[in-house]
Amino acid sequence: MNQNNEKVRKIVFITGAARRLGNATALKLHSYDMDIIVHCNNSSKDADDLVLEMNNKRKKSAISLKYDLRDFENYVDIKTKLGEKWSNIDVLINNASTFYPTEIPNATLDEWNDLHDVNLKSPFFLSKLFYGELKKNNGSIINIIDIHADKPLEGFSIYTVAKAGLKMLTKSLAVEFGPEIRVNGISPGSILWPEIKEYEKEHQAIINSTLLKRQGETDDIADSCIFLINNANYITGQIIKVDGGRSLGN
Repeated sequence: MNQNNEKVRKIVFITGAARRLGNATALKLHSYDMDIIVHCNNSSKDADDLVLEMNNKRKKSAISLKYDLRDFENYVDIKTKLGEKWSNIDVLINNASTFYPTEIPNATLDEWNDLHDVNLKSPFFLSKLFYGELKKNNGSIINIIDIHADKPLEGFSIYTVAKAGLKMLTKSLAVEFGPEIRVNGISPGSILWPEIKEYEKEHQAIINSTLLKRQGETDDIADSCIFLINNANYITGQIIKVDGGRSLGN
């Protein structure tokens, strides 16, 4: 912000930005002269370290926000914590996710609620929360979905149902929020391996199932976000698959 409190750079709110894909996306967008809100739930140290790294590169260009996205009754607290300046966002990236197997015979209501709360419910209510600011700024929303929203992942039924819901939410919000706000999604393939030991045996088979025969990079997702923010003024309601062609395979 300049001395007249006029916005100089876009403000981007990224959920789940302390680690992994969110962290890499935050750094890449920051390098494109955007100011970043780093949201986390439990990874406070990682979030603070990331914010320090970005602020060392450009002063007052990043802040962290610790909040449990499942606390839906108190979402107004998010704006209170951010304050007027940082609440005035241009981009909302719904990246936070919970991911773990749920074998149907043993699946629980708590697992259903957890996977839907973070993967589907929070993107809806965050979009609702920041609707006014995004509309005023002709902003955009980017939902990080999953290629398994189209092709179910065996053993992860609740997760894939939630991500399929997020895909439809992306299209629904594009209809509801136009013309001022663009809403799009990105569906990653094998970019970062899940932190699930049982999933390790699948890695090579997944790589082999891609048309490009290699694993993707975090920059592939970050670059897609930059495209949707800066170079896609006539694109809304679309889902970009960044999967090396895996979704075309068997």
